[in-house]
Amino acid sequence: MNVTIIGSGYVGLVTGACLADIGNDVFCLDVDARKIDVLNGGGMPIHEPGLLDIIARNRRAKRLTFSTDVEAAVAHGDILFIAVGTPPDEDGSADLQYVLAAARNIGRHMDGFKVIVDKSTVPVGTAARVSDAIAGELKARGARHMYSVVSNPEFLKEGAAVEDFARPDRIVLGCSDDVPGEKARELMKRLYAPFNRNRERTLHMDVRSAEFTKYAANAMLATRISFMNELANLADVVGADIEAVRRGIGSDPRIGYDFLYAGCGYGGSCFPKDVQALARTADEHGQSLRILQAVEAVNETQKQILAHKIVARFGDDLSGRTFGVWGLAFKPNTDDMREAPSRPLIAALLALGAAVKAYDPVATGEATHAFERDLAHAPAQHARLTFAPDEMDVLDGADALVILTEWKVFRMPDFDALKARLKAPLIFDGRNLYEPAAMRELGFEYHAIGRQGTQTDRALHDDVNALAGADA
Repeated sequence: MNVTIIGSGYVGLVTGACLADIGNDVFCLDVDARKIDVLNGGGMPIHEPGLLDIIARNRRAKRLTFSTDVEAAVAHGDILFIAVGTPPDEDGSADLQYVLAAARNIGRHMDGFKVIVDKSTVPVGTAARVSDAIAGELKARGARHMYSVVSNPEFLKEGAAVEDFARPDRIVLGCSDDVPGEKARELMKRLYAPFNRNRERTLHMDVRSAEFTKYAANAMLATRISFMNELANLADVVGADIEAVRRGIGSDPRIGYDFLYAGCGYGGSCFPKDVQALARTADEHGQSLRILQAVEAVNETQKQILAHKIVARFGDDLSGRTFGVWGLAFKPNTDDMREAPSRPLIAALLALGAAVKAYDPVATGEATHAFERDLAHAPAQHARLTFAPDEMDVLDGADALVILTEWKVFRMPDFDALKARLKAPLIFDGRNLYEPAAMRELGFEYHAIGRQGTQTDRALHDDVNALAGADA
């Protein structure tokens, strides 16, 4: 089938490459000429395991094209995926300007029946706005072509997106029940048939329900994370081990183990903006999602939990102190720095006078740009932030190691070498990578999240509660 992907970012690239890999002729469009030049030159604008090989293989087979030519892109596809960005607006709502611009371009150039697929994460009612935008352009040029707008939200995990697309746990399709919608449903069924060979994974529903499903899924996962983080902070106070608690409640099949890990907060491109957008949608309809408001508040507080632990240990003047940081991306196997917990934590340390030496296996480039923006107002603080080419280099002269991303390379380090290079054997672990008892046996002072609380952690609990009360 002929498929067009509008937007060659994270979702668009994965979708386009994987659809080409099963034999479709895919045209990927982007208005960013530099990005298209990188892709046509054999490079990658993002880090996603396995994606570069798929793109290279399908470019050689001439099943995958990258271009800035809007007219050619619209003409190519029988099915056109809109996979552009929907960044959060100032009020937390999703900014749909790029989605609607793509829709208008389709309306200006389409010359026959088209299926337009909303792949971007969009609020309920967006398909109707996309349809209106296309209809307006068709009317302006006196054309009467039929089309149908389908909602097909993505459920890709960064770092595992290729596997998620190739072996989806579900394919959500929201189609209208009119004649164009029935035709669209049949075309989408053909497109996704290779992914349904072992069993039917497609969930058919109306368009608005499909749009709602994406936000609801991410909001549920974000809620689990914030719930566990609150329990972890309480575990520190009462002397419980949150890992034991996690195993105890995760063994209930109604709950399960996924997303029950305590840590220093969630980030990335999905959970923060989707929680905000769903809460904003509720506000617009006179409803209040108080649990989601609490989820967001807990997460913002949790991003400062390690800063409070460090202050409880060293005092609130960190001048002359140096901290080594392992991990900058919001999660492993990606270079995504959007809403990464490393950003507020490092900013807090710098603001208190510390120097920071940081390492990440793939995100250093994106982190450099992120902190240039974050610290543009504070050049003196920015000067105290450096990036190292190796994880062990950040330890030299450091008063403590701070772990912010659970990359595999950090799970089994050479602890003897680590202890030798630090000023003191002190670790603040925001991802609970190690067993506290084992770390004590190795001679480390080890501060994790919710792992058998200490007096310091109990004092911290009062500080966190005071912060939450001040923010309320």
